[in-house]
Amino acid sequence: MYKKISFSGKGSRADIADIIIYRILPNRYADAVGPFVFLDHIAPMTRTSPNKSGTGAHPHRGIATLTYVLNGEDVHFDSAGNHAVVNSGGVQWMKAGSGIIHDETLSYDSLTDSKLTHGLQFWINLPPVNKTDKPEYLAIQGDAVPQKNLTGQSGWIKVVAGNYEELRSIIPHYTGQFIYHIHLLGGKQFTFETQDLTEVAAFLPLHDGMLNDSEFQTGDFIEFDRGKGVVEIKNIGEPAIDVILFGGDHYSEPIVAQGPFVMNTQQEISEAYLDFYAGKYGEIKY
Repeated sequence: MYKKISFSGKGSRADIADIIIYRILPNRYADAVGPFVFLDHIAPMTRTSPNKSGTGAHPHRGIATLTYVLNGEDVHFDSAGNHAVVNSGGVQWMKAGSGIIHDETLSYDSLTDSKLTHGLQFWINLPPVNKTDKPEYLAIQGDAVPQKNLTGQSGWIKVVAGNYEELRSIIPHYTGQFIYHIHLLGGKQFTFETQDLTEVAAFLPLHDGMLNDSEFQTGDFIEFDRGKGVVEIKNIGEPAIDVILFGGDHYSEPIVAQGPFVMNTQQEISEAYLDFYAGKYGEIKY
């Protein structure tokens, strides 16, 4: 039985400098999907010169950030002393925990001739017990992201976070979570079965597609209900399509989000700001 589609729609513009961004989550109907409380789509863009502005240094507390670089080169700095560059297909993961300042710049890929930049940034809500953990960081290059071919020469799947069959991401998880990048060839389909209370959503970053016999367009976010059931993705055209499928266990604690902080109470939000202004998150040494 198909999972019911509870909502679909497109993101709202949330540009930074010349970077075109669509805020997919939260939206007017959904504050979270599993542990994911935020998703920005950094729209495809062809650059004629490197991007030097980036996001600018800014703080986080109470979450882990995950940037999936579909195309380009992402440079990361943070106040814990971490610095790395990941290229197309790679992932930047940072657990803000008790507080950190970071800066990311997505530019074109210096390893290839491509000038295309394109990416996704997720915020993963941490359980209350982990919101005061020491910050952590991982830079994962594209060839280290678990991937395999789908049966029937249908395409491939990358496990950006979580597990799928024998594939396991090295990204830490504190509750059930998954992010799958599914690449389907023309005329093929992919089926994913979920249990009760698993929250699931899909995003179409580049192509139109059919999910549970309903047609959707490029840029659509599709949220499913929490009942046990199947998500079926079909490519009814000839060119290959890409679909991002993500979700996990329902986050049962209160969610209080303000600016770059996601906590469980308003008091904790106030403390996050006070600690930031008191300089307790450190500073980036570029």
